[in-house]
Amino acid sequence: MARRRPGTLFPIEVDILETGLALQARDGSFYGFALARQISESDSSALTAHGTLYKALSRMAESGSLEASWEDPSSAESEGRPRRRLYTVTAEGERALAKAQADMKAQEANLPRIARAGATFA
Repeated sequence: MARRRPGTLFPIEVDILETGLALQARDGSFYGFALARQISESDSSALTAHGTLYKALSRMAESGSLEASWEDPSSAESEGRPRRRLYTVTAEGERALAKAQADMKAQEANLPRIARAGATFA
């Protein structure tokens, strides 16, 4: 597993928080498969495997960036499917995302102008 500096997020965690907040605003909470579908629709290279996503969701719930709970069994039963683990982004998760986005902007601002323009050299 890649090492990280304390207080930083992996790119998949940034994607989870950004996409999760959008789904949460629309539906009140989100579940793993809906999150995976939304991430893959917006950036097919972001999600390499569902196992990666679920490990990240679990890690983020343990760290307090996400809150996780199981849906009501009767909802799943009435739709004839397994219960879903539902997630919401916590205030801590929102702060971590804001910091990660600010860090990315600062890094972009420090790039030479030619690199920001996407110039390549043969």
